Amino acid sequence: MNPLIILAIIFAFLGLIFLIMTIFRIKKRKLFSSSFNFVTALLMFSLAALFGTISIAIQGYNALTKEELAAIVEIKPTGEQQFTAVFSLPDGRRMTFSLAGEQLYVDAHILKWKPLANIFGLHTSYELDRVAGRYAKLRDEQTKPRTVYSLAQDKPLNMYFLRQRFAQLNPLLDAEYGSATFINSDRAEQFRLMVSTSGLLIRKIDKKPD
Repeated sequence: MNPLIILAIIFAFLGLIFLIMTIFRIKKRKLFSSSFNFVTALLMFSLAALFGTISIAIQGYNALTKEELAAIVEIKPTGEQQFTAVFSLPDGRRMTFSLAGEQLYVDAHILKWKPLANIFGLHTSYELDRVAGRYAKLRDEQTKPRTVYSLAQDKPLNMYFLRQRFAQLNPLLDAEYGSATFINSDRAEQFRLMVSTSGLLIRKIDKKPD
């Protein structure tokens, strides 16, 4: 089980215990100890909510300790400034996109956690975000049809955006940043989309001679 979920359950259980103790102390008219137990219960429930929220918000992110394969991408031109891109992801998902332009563009979100968060099993992680067709000429980019699709998994919360919104996460997250790469799509080829702590890169897969 996700260690963050385990922590959330533990703190929720402790919060429940202190809440029961609060009720018990109130019945005995011990106001000081009941107040202390109530404040402690609120703290436990707050920590449970924090770890539960982080667990939900990092769904779809993959741990990153070195350069890793994010996807195998197969490109096939289908017309003038038109091509398809087939993404085969390590988790078995396969997605096909019809794109406009002469280049394939991909970007991702990358999260770097501080040593304090590493204790809870949180390390540098990434999530592919978008794929798009890119035109080589700026004028085409400004005037011709744009095609952009999501590569991220749907989830109620996203840690990348929570980090930007809530300063309270600063003690846990060292940095969050976006990384992007693009490559020509004028011929049928296969590529490895790689990701490292420095960002995304694309490597061509050389065809083996017959």
